[in-house]
Amino acid sequence: MTLTFGMRAKVPRARDSREAPQRLLFGPGPSNVDPAVTRALAAPIVGHLDPYFLTVMDETMRDLRLAFRTENHHTIPMSGSGTAGLETMMLNLLEPGDEAIVGVIGYFGQRLAEMASRAGALVRRIEAPLGEVIAPERVEAELKRKPAKLVVLVHAETSTGAWQPVEDIARSARAHGALLALDCVASLGGIPVEVDAWGVDAAGTCSQKCLGAPPGLGPVTLGPRAIDAIRRRRAKPQTFYFDVSLVFQYWGEAGGAKERVFHHTAPVAMVYALREALRLALAEGLEARWARHSRVHQHFARGLERLGLELFTPAAHRLPQINVIRIPDGVDDARVRHALLDRGIEIAAGFGPLKGKTWRVGLMGVNADVKRVDVLLGALEEVLKEQNAV
Repeated sequence: MTLTFGMRAKVPRARDSREAPQRLLFGPGPSNVDPAVTRALAAPIVGHLDPYFLTVMDETMRDLRLAFRTENHHTIPMSGSGTAGLETMMLNLLEPGDEAIVGVIGYFGQRLAEMASRAGALVRRIEAPLGEVIAPERVEAELKRKPAKLVVLVHAETSTGAWQPVEDIARSARAHGALLALDCVASLGGIPVEVDAWGVDAAGTCSQKCLGAPPGLGPVTLGPRAIDAIRRRRAKPQTFYFDVSLVFQYWGEAGGAKERVFHHTAPVAMVYALREALRLALAEGLEARWARHSRVHQHFARGLERLGLELFTPAAHRLPQINVIRIPDGVDDARVRHALLDRGIEIAAGFGPLKGKTWRVGLMGVNADVKRVDVLLGALEEVLKEQNAV
């Protein structure tokens, strides 16, 4: 059964356990993908060192640079989830004993602090209340108090819907000789990300959110200062799989040998899909894509207001692509989400202290669409009426 706009009937369960159900994926990722991306996944598989696939790799690197707004040669999709991309940054940039400042504005900042700690770094956290962001002067003051090798921020905090400003902190980091690494997992393709213009040294994202591909790849970009720091390491990274000095022998070094060296078997079909998703994003235009996400968010916010619902995140730093909704008193969180799922619609629960108090709704990629959002709003209204909440 095909989901159609304005649909209110429940979606039947799959006929057997191997048939995937059709869903509108309005959680914080993965999101639905364009049919052209699905077709790319079904293209014939070739070897991971096949001349055709090497061309695909080069084209994917090129388009990732355009998406990140960077000229960094070292820009590739790591084989693994967005977490793999973030661990690639942390395990290559940090060594035991290095000082790292991590901005924590929610769950995903906590994860970055844990990754830095596992890399052996001495971690100093700068925290903000849930829903808030870190003021640049706090990072400046911490760098003045004690230098650090690396400053790490979450650009788009999926657990709270907060949009962390970057530019002033990037300037402070550079002025104090620190590298800046950015978690762009929920931001790339949905809001402005300007790696070169902002002076970001390393950034990591994922394939399945605003870029509009299936999950399974963790794109990263590493600038000249980051690459220099990696080459000056005192010892090899603790990881073989994420060691970029080895990975780039496979993906290709700028001005290096033309022959690629085996490192691992790349997920060929996933790279096909990401290449197609990037093609679609760039054909739309990044500025147009950012504007679409903003416009659809505003439409959704007005719809929530009509239902008597409000967003958790303050408007001053609210993400358009991740909407965190306060659950009204007396409304059963799980019951609402399960009722929506019976209608073929997925939204997500809150994290940590916000569990049971918020829902998280992602409007990303093809789902940043007014007609699709109206399906969600109509279904949410139905479900809340069943609980006498509207």
